[in-house]
Amino acid sequence: MRAPRLLTRALVTSFLTVALVLGAVFGVLSLRVRDQVRQSVADNLASAQQVFTKVEARRQQDMRASVAVLAENPTLKAALDTWLTERGGANEETSEELLATVQREADKIAGRVGADVLAVADGSRRVVAAGGKLASSWPRGVVIGNAADASSPSDRAISVGSGMYHVVSVPLRLAGAPIGSLELGTALDARYARELADLSRGEAAIVSKGTVLASTVSGPEARDLASYSAAGETGARTMTLAGEAWAVQPLSRLGDVTFLALASIDQAAAGQTRAALEGLAWVGAGAIVLAVIGSVWLARTLSEPIDHLSQSLTAMTTGALPREAVRVSGTSRELDQLTETFNSLLASVASAEAEAEATYLGAVRALAAALDARDPYTAGHSERVSMFAVAMGEELKLDSDAIETLRLGALLHDIGKIGVPDEVLRKSGALSPAEFEVIKTHPSAGARILRSIPFLAPHIPIVELHHERPDGLGYPYGLRGDDIPLAARIVHVADAFDAMTSARAYRSGRIPVEAIAELRRCVATDFDGPSVEALIAALPRLVAATEPVDPKAFQWARARSA
Repeated sequence: MRAPRLLTRALVTSFLTVALVLGAVFGVLSLRVRDQVRQSVADNLASAQQVFTKVEARRQQDMRASVAVLAENPTLKAALDTWLTERGGANEETSEELLATVQREADKIAGRVGADVLAVADGSRRVVAAGGKLASSWPRGVVIGNAADASSPSDRAISVGSGMYHVVSVPLRLAGAPIGSLELGTALDARYARELADLSRGEAAIVSKGTVLASTVSGPEARDLASYSAAGETGARTMTLAGEAWAVQPLSRLGDVTFLALASIDQAAAGQTRAALEGLAWVGAGAIVLAVIGSVWLARTLSEPIDHLSQSLTAMTTGALPREAVRVSGTSRELDQLTETFNSLLASVASAEAEAEATYLGAVRALAAALDARDPYTAGHSERVSMFAVAMGEELKLDSDAIETLRLGALLHDIGKIGVPDEVLRKSGALSPAEFEVIKTHPSAGARILRSIPFLAPHIPIVELHHERPDGLGYPYGLRGDDIPLAARIVHVADAFDAMTSARAYRSGRIPVEAIAELRRCVATDFDGPSVEALIAALPRLVAATEPVDPKAFQWARARSA
């Protein structure tokens, strides 16, 4: 697996660093927010408990006062006393009339105070009559609490039937003697819990002996709340209800019944944490943007000179030396020193390469001269072909590297003739078919020679293919048209032109105008058209370098080509 780029590594490192810092800040912030919220919730519940205590005390006081006033109702007391006195001897009709009188008075009083239940009980605290919204839950004859409590006012939680009630009891006295009691009951149900919640500005519950009598929270929280035990505590405690942390504050107690105020710490913390995180998100986004900008700047500052050095080193390994020294960036002392060292190395390598190329070029020229020396009639042939090819390449607007390839390739185009016997190479007459087949082996032989020298690899196509023809009748492979490399097509035209204008033992050389005419006649069959035209355009510049030359003939040829 390849190592990441410096820019990528810097960006990833910066991002991870910022992410870790933000994560740590988030963790610390969450803990602090949770602690602060827990304390804030506890303080709010404690404040609510104080408010509730005052309000509830005032309400109970008002209720007792109201019941005490209602207990002085003379009609009620008289009706109850008459029924109690005569119930044993009165007939059923009379007894029912007396009870109806008591019931009417109870209904009047209940309607006046708006109580859940207002009951009239005898000395045994057995219900004689009941009025109010929940009167049906207190049927006649049911006992409310203990008989001993009927002689004095009391305030307690009492279970009646299937419900739990907060009952305020006031004795009914006639001539100073107790004849019964007036019972004012408030159901400890969901409505009562809702009133508690409104007072505590949160949630509320009523529990008794491991049972949740009523609450404003949902089922799972209420079920877990059943494990609450008062244990004499007055402060808030933390409980886990349905997987969430809740603060639980006892508001008051009434016998075994405890009134609780509740607040979800997790919900309260979530809101504050969300608000804090929104602010943190903006800070984090800004930090990430700044980190990215800084990282990109730093990475580019460091990576660009390193990239330049790396590209230059890669070019050196592939044999293509950079044309210019790497610029000293000034970003760091170490990079600048490395760049200067590389530039010194580059200069040394360039100098050595130049010397090596000069040596190679000298060797190539010597080799071409040695080849030409085998036949006095072809002396200078390779140099002239190289000169023609370079001029043609310039007319065709080839780049400098292609021109250099043409120069050396043309010098070496006949290198394969080293392996051709002298009796064939220097024969003064026409070649036999067998001898011509021997001559036709020289392009392939030359390519084999050059393949053993890496430096000369770019010139192999010229040496191997300079006898191919556009019509496919060339050799050694019979390539056609554009399948033949342009450099090989150029050298083929230059080679043919020099051969036609040079004298041989068996014929005299043609004048250039005749050679040009022959080249143009064979365009598209033997020669490449653009290469022929490039030679014609370049001939005026080559007059001084060609012997024998008739300047007028060159001018006439150029005029004909136009």
